[in-house]
Amino acid sequence: MRYKNINQRVGVGESMSDYYVTLEAAWLVKDVKSVDDAIGIAIAETGKRLNPKLSKVEVAVGSISCPACGEILDSAYLVANTALVGLMLEIKILNAENESHAAKIAKSVIGKALVDVPLKAIDVTLKED
Repeated sequence: MRYKNINQRVGVGESMSDYYVTLEAAWLVKDVKSVDDAIGIAIAETGKRLNPKLSKVEVAVGSISCPACGEILDSAYLVANTALVGLMLEIKILNAENESHAAKIAKSVIGKALVDVPLKAIDVTLKED
């Protein structure tokens, strides 16, 4: 395919925006005795893998609401000394074409540091100037 105008091919003139992307991560912790210990280990291990290259990623424990009473609980489940901890990872993505593009970039960048950790984009917000 030939382009008459080089600007059409490289996307000059398209508006690139900055976004905040929040990813949900499922972190498995083995040989742990309590939910609090599992949460601490999950956050520490995530921090180790992200630093120093991705030190700007915010890491927090996810939350869920109890279906029976509605109480907000930490997103962690412990069975047989093995825990599944839900983490929230927030990163600022610069110069993305749209929300979908920003989510893909975030998953790619964080996914390289957190190999074998399932990631899902749960929120993408346009950064206001």
